[in-house]
Amino acid sequence: MSVRDALAGMGLPRGDLHELPDSAKRFPDGAQYRVEIPSTEGVRCLEAVLEEADRLDVRVHRVSQGSGVFMLTDAELDEVARLGDSAPVEVSLFARPNASWGTSASSFAPAGGSLAAAVRGQEQLVAVLEDVYRAARHGIRSVLLADVGALSAFASLRQAGELPSDMQAKMSVMLPIANPATARVLEGLGASTLNVTPDLSLGQIAAIRAAVDCPLDVYVEVPDTLGGFVRLHEIPELIRVAAPVYVKFGLRNAPDIYPSGSHLEATAVALSKERVRRARLGLELLARSGYEPETSELGAEGLAVPVAVARR
Repeated sequence: MSVRDALAGMGLPRGDLHELPDSAKRFPDGAQYRVEIPSTEGVRCLEAVLEEADRLDVRVHRVSQGSGVFMLTDAELDEVARLGDSAPVEVSLFARPNASWGTSASSFAPAGGSLAAAVRGQEQLVAVLEDVYRAARHGIRSVLLADVGALSAFASLRQAGELPSDMQAKMSVMLPIANPATARVLEGLGASTLNVTPDLSLGQIAAIRAAVDCPLDVYVEVPDTLGGFVRLHEIPELIRVAAPVYVKFGLRNAPDIYPSGSHLEATAVALSKERVRRARLGLELLARSGYEPETSELGAEGLAVPVAVARR
């Protein structure tokens, strides 16, 4: 038996799908794509995203944050949850720390980049899961994870009832998801959505789509720290072959703001606004293409919209 035949016997593609087949898979509401705005670092950034989305008529289904749950105060977490609940829009917060946010010299070494997102040691795992617990207590229902072990522990805690049953694990772009077999393993461990490696070709993305059912998150403009390339013109074909897919609008030629805070607030807010404008550009390009894929309403089934928590 050849390797390709063996892979097919496992239910995996025989190779990259360069023929770019249509994806028949969909979100629970039947939609093919949703819009994600990343690097939404806190209350002011979320307010800016929601205001710009209204002004530019962009339906933003999900925002994500990279600095970490622990970088938000209790009051800020409550306000982020309230804003997301009222919009309604999914809010996904990163469960930190990771190796590159600790004392790991290896993660900064020339060959150590692959270690940067790993949860380093059991104490970091405890800290990451504490971030998850804290997010849940404040009404957040989606967290970003970048470590396979952290995902496995998260799924076990969710199954045991230690976390809300509707809590979702969004796998970060910092965890390389570059082939169908890896994607399937992560889906099997309990990942809710997978942020695939940004530079994959459409044929490579189509192969991953064939192997898993969960939504894929795909950057169509990539931060400089991840390559700094722009693929807005691929949006129509991306949606066609990768559905259900979160079309993710990062920003090239922008500073790295992680971890964010009040010292960077003006810059972070400006970047958030421009990401929404980039989404407007992408959606207009999609409209001009003549392809009319289905998108979701705000708050649609499957979105991990936060639950506002009343405080005395």
